[in-house]
Amino acid sequence: MCRPEFNSSSSKEAAATRTKASSASPSLTETKLASGDEWIADFDFDAFSLEVKALGKKLEAEQGPADVAHLNKMIMWSNCFAALGLLTMGFGVNPISIIGLSLYTFSRWTMIAHHTCHGGYEKCHPDKNRWSRFKFALGTLWRRFNDWFDWMMPEAWNVEHNNRHHYNLSEITDPDLVEQNLAFLRTMPVPLFLKYVIVGFFMMSWKWFYYAPNTYKELKLARMRRNGTPIPADVRPEDAVTFTECLMGRNSFYSFFELIAVVLGPYFVIHFFLAPLPWLAVGEYMGVGNTMYWNAVKNLFLAELLTNVHGFLAIVTNHAGDDMYRFRRACRPFSGSFYLRQVLASVDF
Repeated sequence: MCRPEFNSSSSKEAAATRTKASSASPSLTETKLASGDEWIADFDFDAFSLEVKALGKKLEAEQGPADVAHLNKMIMWSNCFAALGLLTMGFGVNPISIIGLSLYTFSRWTMIAHHTCHGGYEKCHPDKNRWSRFKFALGTLWRRFNDWFDWMMPEAWNVEHNNRHHYNLSEITDPDLVEQNLAFLRTMPVPLFLKYVIVGFFMMSWKWFYYAPNTYKELKLARMRRNGTPIPADVRPEDAVTFTECLMGRNSFYSFFELIAVVLGPYFVIHFFLAPLPWLAVGEYMGVGNTMYWNAVKNLFLAELLTNVHGFLAIVTNHAGDDMYRFRRACRPFSGSFYLRQVLASVDF
């Protein structure tokens, strides 16, 4: 749980607890509101909290068949993209298969799994055994495969995103604090062009290189806290864990073998090599050997690059910018400050 916030009646004191992302050291306390931030001095935190809670109750009461119909429509479109890609990926490397497979992966995460794991459908969907945040894609590899199969373990993503991210938005303990996670890149003594090249690599690989290992770290951390297991003194829990840290043995939470066996391996093997197997049989029947199978594999890998870039542009950029707010102190969940941070912690495209 977050520590209690400052008394919301003292707006200027509350304003002094946060700073722009581009500001100086977070240890410095602001004594003057920055230009454009004057609104915070008269902001009514208590009234805002009451309005948000009232709106939430109103929208929750209005949930019903229309929401289920919307979910089914998203599933239909997602499955159509999957069918388009899967049924064409054996006929050479082609943009139709790549785009279809990419959109399937993207929509399955951002339009179906994200909303379901936040509990968006559990009070209105008749199938409580599946469309509940406590059951969707959880428990077994079979559930993960059928509900939401991606690089990230759903259990780990639920902890990292639903809990750590949303309850620590734009704080140093926010695992999705892009500014902090890429601090090494800003200070790297290399030409600017090379930094852009590195960002390009991250765009095409961030889900397996960063997101899957780091969400799994957050799951391990949550279990350690729940079991009362002390965190090693030389470990900073807020530091991101990437594929490189695991490979080089610099990860204190789990081994590289565990990352491969539990998190990355099942998706890598099933998605890229087992799923295209029917094309091996089709190729043998048509007398072209394994050509169609390897065409399918190539399309799957290219679609992976595209869906990573798509996800990066849609998600990472929504949490980055030199005008983004940073918060030095935590706030009380479901308070006025808490709700305001949910608004301030994403960019306005």
